[in-house]
Amino acid sequence: MRFKIFLALVLVAVVPLSAECKKKKPVERAMLEKMEAVPCGAKQKGLTGLGTIWASAGITHMNSDEKLCPQYMIRTDDMEYHIRPADYKHPIVLPVGQEIEFRIKKDRMLVKVPDGDGKERAYQVVAMKPANSDENAQQHSSAQP
Repeated sequence: MRFKIFLALVLVAVVPLSAECKKKKPVERAMLEKMEAVPCGAKQKGLTGLGTIWASAGITHMNSDEKLCPQYMIRTDDMEYHIRPADYKHPIVLPVGQEIEFRIKKDRMLVKVPDGDGKERAYQVVAMKPANSDENAQQHSSAQP
């Protein structure tokens, strides 16, 4: 009888410890500062691949449209990230000026807008830099004679 009670107490004490070990990393919060439309490729239609055959007939017309993709600047306390949607065909427009939650997994940034639909979407990180690098550079250059 005492053994069963002792075993039950040991199990109750061990279960909460194992649950704490598997905690997820807390998500980071950042501010979505701005969005820009940047060129991310050109969509070309035409017959230039068959140039030698069609050039003799005078058909060399080619339609070229520059494709634009949204690029966002996300600022945390420490870093500034520039990201683009991983899904170029169906990019979702994020609300500029709102706070977002993100986490980095392998080579992708997974972004979620808590006030929005709550879905986590993948983005490519195009550029990263420390958030205070411009301010520090100006302070150091003005301090030197």
